[in-house]
Amino acid sequence: MRVADSDRERMAQLLYEAMGAGRLTTAEVESRLDLVYAAKTFADFEPIIADLPAASPARPVHPDDGVPGPRGSVAVMSGVARRFDGVLPAEHVSRAFWGSVRLDLRHAEFPDGLCTIKARAVMGGIRIVVPEDVVVDVRGVGLMGGFGGGRRPGGQRSTVGAPVLRVTGFAWWGSVKVVRKSRESPRKSRREHRSSRRARR
Repeated sequence: MRVADSDRERMAQLLYEAMGAGRLTTAEVESRLDLVYAAKTFADFEPIIADLPAASPARPVHPDDGVPGPRGSVAVMSGVARRFDGVLPAEHVSRAFWGSVRLDLRHAEFPDGLCTIKARAVMGGIRIVVPEDVVVDVRGVGLMGGFGGGRRPGGQRSTVGAPVLRVTGFAWWGSVKVVRKSRESPRKSRREHRSSRRARR
């Protein structure tokens, strides 16, 4: 069976996780990435990840099927900015490898009252912007990096029944930071998003 771009991205994510766990070196990841993005079928994936645990390229995976909003953000030696204007998925996985990811949740909806973001930054940065009324529960670890933020200024108490954002994962020679900002009008938010994209260019 031939692979899609989403399948290649999934295999690349497995390599990043293996490097973060110390199973692969940076040079090994770079050489295997070339093979991943050149792969045509799932059989091509097998020798690339054969020595990694819990790695199975046997079938395509479509993580967005039936789930509101995107469930993943990946930046590889690049920058990704994503603004959520609708329903958040129950879980979102964000990975930055020699790059940066910016997630703007100021206009997001929390249908279940809780969203978990699994943030993994390897020599990169992940910045999560949340509105002031969201409760933030940070449970990540910084390994020669920083992982934190999201505290209310002055120890302000949260509102009963407020949505909860849980941030887990790790930052290895990188940073994962949660920043609070006030909610803005959709028009102003769109202008800021366009300005951020132009600045990256």
